[in-house]
Amino acid sequence: MHTPHVDSPPRPADRPPTTLSTGVLALCSALLLALVAVEWRPLLELDGDISRTTHRWAVEEPGLTQTARVLTDWVWDPWTMRVLCGVAAVLLARRYAARWTAVWLVVTVALGTAVQQGLKAAVDRARPVWPDPVDSAHYAAFPSGHAMTATVVCGLLLWLLHRHGVSRPVRHAALFLAVLSVTGVGLTRVWLGVHWPTDVLGGWLLGALVVAAAVLVHRRRHP
Repeated sequence: MHTPHVDSPPRPADRPPTTLSTGVLALCSALLLALVAVEWRPLLELDGDISRTTHRWAVEEPGLTQTARVLTDWVWDPWTMRVLCGVAAVLLARRYAARWTAVWLVVTVALGTAVQQGLKAAVDRARPVWPDPVDSAHYAAFPSGHAMTATVVCGLLLWLLHRHGVSRPVRHAALFLAVLSVTGVGLTRVWLGVHWPTDVLGGWLLGALVVAAAVLVHRRRHP
């Protein structure tokens, strides 16, 4: 007896982030936050060893240090990232008539900033202090606002480029710039001696968590 062939249901071409990956990011973020909050000594010692080394290099290499200051204060500054987000939101609303997505983008970045500032106030971690500083910064250290903002904005924009079917070469170029920006801004903050390495790691983890959670919300609203 011949059994008719039944096609399997098509597999989605663009699957949303799983709840598991979001949960893993949340767990890693919470673990790092707890270790920083209780001032776990091995973590503090690792932070101190790395920071002392990079600060010595920064003092010895004034040219690289000046470049790092320009990049961190202008190219990868949180306000630069927020302006980029605003431009993307206007483009979404006018060119693609995606007003809900434009609002979602702006609100997500604003919520990310609120989470960052709330954690800074709650943890109240002191920044590194040097006898010969090469730069200065204000407010508490954890998490790094530069690293978290860059991760949130770049992550959301990359997902939107993919969702709206932008050509592959453009997506690859955007991916390269995003990785360069997120990695670069974190390295400049440690190089300039205004953040501990785990501040930057916390910014990256929390930023990725905000992106994953926001994408899940968007998928449920517009599957």
